[in-house]
Amino acid sequence: MSATAARQRMAELCEAIAAHDRAYYEDDAPTISDAGYDALFRELQALETAHPEWRAADSPTRRVGGRALEAFAQVVHSVPMRSIQTETDTGASGAANFDARVRRELELAEDAPAVEYIAELKFDGLAVSLRYEDGVFRCGATRGDGAIGEEVTQNLSTVRDIPLRLPGDSDKVPSVLEVRGEIYMQRDDLARYNEKAAARGERPLLNPRNGAAGSVRQLDPQVAGQRPLRFFAYGIGAVAGWELPATHAGLLAALSDFGFPVCEHREIIRGWQGLADFHARMGALRPQLPFDIDGVVYKVNRLDFQRRLGFRSREPRWAVAHKYPPEEARTVVTAIEVQVGRTGALTPVAKLRPVFVGGVNVTNATLHNEDEARRKDIRVGDTVIVRRAGDVIPEIVGVALEKRPLARMRFLGREVFLAYRKNTHLLGMGGVVAPYLGKAPRHPAFELPETCPECGSRVVREEGGAILRCAGGLVCPAQARGALMHFASRRAMDIEGLGDKLVEQLVETGLVKTPADLYALILPQLAALPRMGEKSAENLLAAIEKSKATTLARFLFALGLRNVGETTAKDLARHFGHLAALMKAGEETLRAVPDVGPVVAESIRDFFGEPHNREVIRRLIEAGVHWEEGEGCSAAPPGALSGKVFVLTGTLSTLSRDEARAMIEAAGGKVSGSVSRKTDYVVAGEAAGSKLAKARELGLTIIDEAALNALLGEDND
Repeated sequence: MSATAARQRMAELCEAIAAHDRAYYEDDAPTISDAGYDALFRELQALETAHPEWRAADSPTRRVGGRALEAFAQVVHSVPMRSIQTETDTGASGAANFDARVRRELELAEDAPAVEYIAELKFDGLAVSLRYEDGVFRCGATRGDGAIGEEVTQNLSTVRDIPLRLPGDSDKVPSVLEVRGEIYMQRDDLARYNEKAAARGERPLLNPRNGAAGSVRQLDPQVAGQRPLRFFAYGIGAVAGWELPATHAGLLAALSDFGFPVCEHREIIRGWQGLADFHARMGALRPQLPFDIDGVVYKVNRLDFQRRLGFRSREPRWAVAHKYPPEEARTVVTAIEVQVGRTGALTPVAKLRPVFVGGVNVTNATLHNEDEARRKDIRVGDTVIVRRAGDVIPEIVGVALEKRPLARMRFLGREVFLAYRKNTHLLGMGGVVAPYLGKAPRHPAFELPETCPECGSRVVREEGGAILRCAGGLVCPAQARGALMHFASRRAMDIEGLGDKLVEQLVETGLVKTPADLYALILPQLAALPRMGEKSAENLLAAIEKSKATTLARFLFALGLRNVGETTAKDLARHFGHLAALMKAGEETLRAVPDVGPVVAESIRDFFGEPHNREVIRRLIEAGVHWEEGEGCSAAPPGALSGKVFVLTGTLSTLSRDEARAMIEAAGGKVSGSVSRKTDYVVAGEAAGSKLAKARELGLTIIDEAALNALLGEDND
């Protein structure tokens, strides 16, 4: 095939595949078989492999590939993604309250015409922002805290509802258009995905909302591309080169013309009674919708009215979310178990007789902590009221005390029961009921154990808090998986090839219980694991051996001391220089380290005070893990950049991020992951993004790589 013919065929395939996608995903009317679609897709992939320079920005193949990300970059929203005030009053009062506020703040007379609103559904998914420049999708971000979100462009590119290029000539589309909307999953799509996941031996997704949010935040875009994600547009952010319609309804219609899915369940309504009726109708329709909603949203329709109303703190005055009350059901507590989390926190969990609540079969409900369990006085055998909090997390609202199981006792040779009735217990004998003043529920009140149910280590209560935590640390099986993943991570011991699935295998087979066990692994053990093989086992053993040469700061960070992050680990290493000195240090000595307060000092003392942890550290050192003693000790002279805070953004031409970080820290400086007014220098490389923009906004000092080398005293001539 000639070059001209190949380029033409690539364009034809892009157009054909896009048309088939619209027919399948938007119209629910496929026009080609799966096999036929796959053949077109493979043909396009082959041509793009042969001619990568002609791969279109909106090529369908961009939805299913992309490199795995190490972490998400931050995106500063040019127009904040604000939250919406929630109205929880049931019935018509929620709508009436909102309408009254709008009329009052618009200063409308009592006899003025009713305000025109647009009513929409409140989707239960993940809010995102899509930025288009000259009609091409350039950046996708999560809402984050409203001001700064996570950049998830590659993952959102896999969502087939999201156009990669806006239709029409380039001079007819906005030069900048930020579209705001919701990533969600349909319930049937989730069920089909979970069936296939179960067949592959993979863990199913919990529910549509968690599935949507978790999929968008996958570090591997190929994983996101396998999830059945969909998108609804409901608003805009920054806009340039486009004259806005006069109403919000017109805006949604324009977004639909640009190719964005807009939910059909929306209405233009006048006055509060119409809003209340919409709320009631959608509530009745809710079980039949293919996706989850937790309420409806009312917005003032006229955009000039929206501008007049403005914002209150983080919320617009011209919109409100009128939520539905969470669904509730009754069931019985069959047991109360204690789960130990990745960080050692002990959480009581009520095991329930299965009950269907809000579209989900609920069998467990967290009791949060011991204090909460006691406050609600939840006991085994109790009939309880279960609610899906936020329509997602099951929680126990309360106990039906009148149904609490009766204590048995013998009375005049017959078995009788003590019935629980409000504040008085009654004694029942046949058909005769007599007051009984004693309290005798069948099951005792719940108490958390004094030792960890997983490893037997002592349980400690955080000062001033309700959380109890296992002090076992490195030897607690419940904490093993998370501890091992952290220990092997790139900024800790940097053991390449030790991923989450392999860690799970090592823990489940009993080969590894603590990080020290990694250094005792041998080739036959690893090669015998499923999907491992001898070559992969050899590579992993080589990576483990290489990790033995480290630094004290990395080692401390790898141990996973609670409240001790990477920066604090470096401060501790710099201050003490020797592990033995740190392990012996009291709280007052620890608090002499910069940024180490009483909470961090207590965490460090608790960790090193646990014999199990000291034993693991001893075994790690005996296995050959080592570092240069005294490295970075505070006795060393301060570097040229002592006390200066740097932020790295973009790609440097001669240094990797880790190399630049190491050089700055060796010179006494600190490297932060976020830009703030405390930042001294922002080092901007090629393709610098939101951090550079924020640095300019704050008026910070921005330097390039050459200027960094000059500060470091490096001569690159």
